Amino acid sequence: MGYKSLQACITDLEKHGHLIRIKDEVDPYLEMAAIHLRVFEQQGPALLFEKVKGSKFPAVSNLFGTLERSEFIFRDTLEKIKTLVDIKSDPLKAIKNPVKYANVAMTALSALPMKVSSSNIKNFNKTTIDALPQIVNWPMDGGPFVTMPQVYTEDMDKPGIMNANLGMYRIQLGGNDYIQNEEIGLHYQLHRGIGIHQTKANAKGQPLKVSIFVGGPPSHPVAAVMPLPEGLSEMTFAGALGNRRFRYFYDAEGFCISADADFVVTGTVMPHENKPEGPFGDHLGYYSLTHPFPLMKVHNVYHRKDAIWSFTVVGRPPQEDTSFGALIHEITGSALPKEIPGLHAVNAVDAAGVHPLLFATGSERYTPYLKERKPQEILTIANHIFGKNQLSLAKYLFIAAQEDDPKLDVNDIYGFLKHCLERIDLTRDLHFHTRTTIDTLDYSGSGLNSGSKVAVAVAGDKKRELWSELPTDFTLPEIFTDYKLAMPGVLAVKAPKYQLELETQRQVSTLNDHFKTADLSGLPLMVLCDDAQFTAANINNLVWVTFTRSNPSHDIFGINSFTEHKHWGCAGPLIIDARMKPHHAPELIKDPEVEKKVDLLVNSSWFIDHSKK
Repeated sequence: MGYKSLQACITDLEKHGHLIRIKDEVDPYLEMAAIHLRVFEQQGPALLFEKVKGSKFPAVSNLFGTLERSEFIFRDTLEKIKTLVDIKSDPLKAIKNPVKYANVAMTALSALPMKVSSSNIKNFNKTTIDALPQIVNWPMDGGPFVTMPQVYTEDMDKPGIMNANLGMYRIQLGGNDYIQNEEIGLHYQLHRGIGIHQTKANAKGQPLKVSIFVGGPPSHPVAAVMPLPEGLSEMTFAGALGNRRFRYFYDAEGFCISADADFVVTGTVMPHENKPEGPFGDHLGYYSLTHPFPLMKVHNVYHRKDAIWSFTVVGRPPQEDTSFGALIHEITGSALPKEIPGLHAVNAVDAAGVHPLLFATGSERYTPYLKERKPQEILTIANHIFGKNQLSLAKYLFIAAQEDDPKLDVNDIYGFLKHCLERIDLTRDLHFHTRTTIDTLDYSGSGLNSGSKVAVAVAGDKKRELWSELPTDFTLPEIFTDYKLAMPGVLAVKAPKYQLELETQRQVSTLNDHFKTADLSGLPLMVLCDDAQFTAANINNLVWVTFTRSNPSHDIFGINSFTEHKHWGCAGPLIIDARMKPHHAPELIKDPEVEKKVDLLVNSSWFIDHSKK
């Protein structure tokens, strides 16, 4: 099997009770997103909006809203794809067991893209940018965005589809200073393949040709988010995962057209020609702000006769892109540990916005002849991780020796943090990288794309019993008005509203004086925050607040801290200042009036009955 189109996927999902139709007209300004978010929160079905206000095109969302639905969509190929990944990691397996791996041969064949006749252009009509669904997800967004795009570019030095890049980079369709129907915004972050292509185009002083695909078989958007090695075509992965070769042709202007896409927008990006893009409510749970990003001059907007617009809504995790991440991990989870010697597992913690926080386990085998165990090999592994593709955008990396607990699970946020805090030596185990790159969407640093990192590496026996309740004589200085244990060994502390860095240093000094001689061995971490009750309410709140609102070099402090030969440490506890600061981006907040309107729909008996199918 293999879906030939987005419509074929929708029909199959509806047949099996995985999709419902919303027949009433819905406003693309905030309402569609609000309905999507409600349904996703309930782990509900995919949604087909049949009537989008202001557009003749229907729209679909939440296709990948649960891992179970993603597995259903790719039920015929998922195991074969995982086998292909396994073979790539160890080609000798296919030689040793040819019968077991014989069934992936046809899957491998479907990976080869298929160039079809340019006469296929007859399957498309033309339209304009303003005729597309103008979906705005969050109140402060700068305009409507394409949130499920597949952005296609080719390498000028090695043209052709086998060296092309397909990435999911958000597209702003209007607003700001864009000339309607003539210009759109192209936003992409660090470590993205399109950046290599634009660099080469700029060096030659030539425009970069860009094709934006929307819709098509579901394997195509998944391929666009896959972290494939540089030089490996995403189109090959799309074909293998969808069990249908990626079909393409070139239009009269030389732009690549995905023959199976529902929509294709073509245009050019001129060297160093930018316009302000954003704000946009993003996946860390905050807005990414307005910055100059590449300007795309629109050439053509194509659509199939039965085209369906595909979109998603991003925001504070978990969201639909969380399921994307889970699917990617299921496919490639075994590959990364084989690429980094000694690495057992790594998890980009979704609840903390993915890039701000990584958990990893690795082997610690450097000095097995010594009784004392300390971080050595796992520090080498940490440096590998900080230099590996998009993992290099991480701010906080907690890495532990697997031998200390063979059952330690990087996906268990509470258990993993507890393990690390029980073993951390705060005088030794923090290793900083300052003035470096972090995620473009992370505003906790010192500027766009700029910030710091810290690797927290722990190995050895337990050093402490973590406090599960505070001693009866525990107090804080008066300026800290509320506090609550968020988990054993972690205290959320409400601090005064952030003002100046110098004021923060004075507040930390007050804490230091208060605790200078106290025994706080059971409390290795204090988190300064704006709302202690919210931060401590659950583990997801704790990691979201702590790691999205802090920059290690600027916001980590400690009781009885010291610097010795440029190594920083403290006798403890560690203090992380996770308050909102003036340079941070605003948090995403829903529009209350829109929420009231959506209440009427999602509380209706029809919607409840159908969404439970």
